Amino acid sequence: MDDERIWAFEESLWVGDAENYRRLIDDECVMVLPAEPNVFTAQAAIQAVIDTPRWEKVAFSATKVQRPEEGLIVIAYQAVASRGDEAYKAWCTTTIRRRAHEDWLVVQHSQLPPITAGR
Repeated sequence: MDDERIWAFEESLWVGDAENYRRLIDDECVMVLPAEPNVFTAQAAIQAVIDTPRWEKVAFSATKVQRPEEGLIVIAYQAVASRGDEAYKAWCTTTIRRRAHEDWLVVQHSQLPPITAGR
């Protein structure tokens, strides 16, 4: 998967509907998110997406792409997402694995909102 496609794939996870999210998340995926219970299985993350309004826009910066082995991609970035008057910023990582030709699934994702002094 080339870099342009990686970022389009990742963007679709932020702004796409719940069915898109379900289709791109591996059954064994693990996520760490800044919401209780913080550690999510794939099914819990999918349910959280169903229960939460989707982001309207997302922009990525400080992007990094690593390919530690054939069929495995690890990305890191800062996301700034918005919907209506609500904005969200986080440092993120996602690991994507290839199951078959052009068939990629997320196996890991994490989000870390900016850390502020005194926390």
